[in-house]
Amino acid sequence: MIERYTLPEMGRVWSEAHKYELWCRVETLVLEAHAAAGRVPADVVEPVRQAPPPTPEAVAEIEATTQHDVIAFLSAWADNTEPRSAAAYVHHGMTSSDLLDTALAVQLTDATDVLLAKADRLVAALRDHGLAHRHTIKVGRTHGVHAEPDVWGHRVADLAFAAARSRDRLRTARAAVGVVAISGAVGTYSLIDPSVERIVAEALDLRAADASTQVVLRDGISEWVSSLAILATVCEAIALEVRHGQRTEVRELSEAFGSGQKGSSAMPHKKNPIRSERIAGLARVVRAAIVPVMEGIPLWHERDISHSSTERVFLPDAAITLDYLLDLTAGLVENLVVDVDRMRANLDSTGGLIYTSAVLLELVEGGMGREQSYALVQGAAMQTWQTGTPFRETLRARAEADGVALDEAKLDDICRPERYVANLDPLFERLAALS
Repeated sequence: MIERYTLPEMGRVWSEAHKYELWCRVETLVLEAHAAAGRVPADVVEPVRQAPPPTPEAVAEIEATTQHDVIAFLSAWADNTEPRSAAAYVHHGMTSSDLLDTALAVQLTDATDVLLAKADRLVAALRDHGLAHRHTIKVGRTHGVHAEPDVWGHRVADLAFAAARSRDRLRTARAAVGVVAISGAVGTYSLIDPSVERIVAEALDLRAADASTQVVLRDGISEWVSSLAILATVCEAIALEVRHGQRTEVRELSEAFGSGQKGSSAMPHKKNPIRSERIAGLARVVRAAIVPVMEGIPLWHERDISHSSTERVFLPDAAITLDYLLDLTAGLVENLVVDVDRMRANLDSTGGLIYTSAVLLELVEGGMGREQSYALVQGAAMQTWQTGTPFRETLRARAEADGVALDEAKLDDICRPERYVANLDPLFERLAALS
């Protein structure tokens, strides 16, 4: 992922230098287990433990000849080991994927922990914003068209619970990728004792694989990437709400606009939802990882490395991008500008059409047939759409023409927006408890 969207903590997780640090850690743990069991000389452990990880440049130089990254790493690390002969016992009984998959599991769980912390921040921001606007009346929309009165906090609560569910899916997926496999060339432990795998897993606070061939089957990693994509898409849903709300014709929401910020090189008046649009664009990048990574589940008899190149690109990119997205989205919510007066003005802009559903039910409950009631209310509503005459006036005229008596006192109550959100208290109690 390009530096523009890479935050330092997550960038460190996926750096080449850190990867080789993890490879050294895994190999050292295996060597210590062998030595403790008496399978290798005990005096080789300390020289290997003290050997600094090789630099990415040193590994790359050797790999240019070997065309094998693990062999290149082992050779470069051996060059850093004193005495070099101690390095002969490194990678004892292992195959490359024992090292690769186990170190990758550490990277994936470390990356997940960074993401979960930022997801917690986003959930908290949405929760607090929703509670702050539990009484902010606005129009509820369906298909982009005014429907019934609502409160802004209700819409935010929906997004908060979605973000929390998505975070929890990611937490579950962490367990799916936190898997150690140190089982040898075809997963049969032919040259390495199964106890080594268990010891290493415990040291890394991971779990030993239920089974592996030379690799861990990629269903767990696919689950992890899918959970990232879902969380990224929830971020996009939040951003889309802001983009709609910042449209000139709506103007209910807007991103914070800092002193000195510019919206357009040509039009000085512009204040564009650039953060929200960036979120929408980058969510596509995370979603794009799903299919290529999932296609690493079926491998050739019984494994090949076609998944390797894919994962080198998509796993870091998906994690780094979502990390940036979560940070950006939390900041968007924390600094969101809400125009309460504009929300109320928009609610009133259709002349009372947002009350038609309650009027329909009132007529039915008063004894009129549903079809007749619907025809009466729809006819009045269409006249309001066409002429701009307030709905109460067109309704009154239609009812009088049809010989229907209206209870004006009940209509006064029906046409009060607060009536429509009176049953939301339990929802906001659930929101307040969200963590």
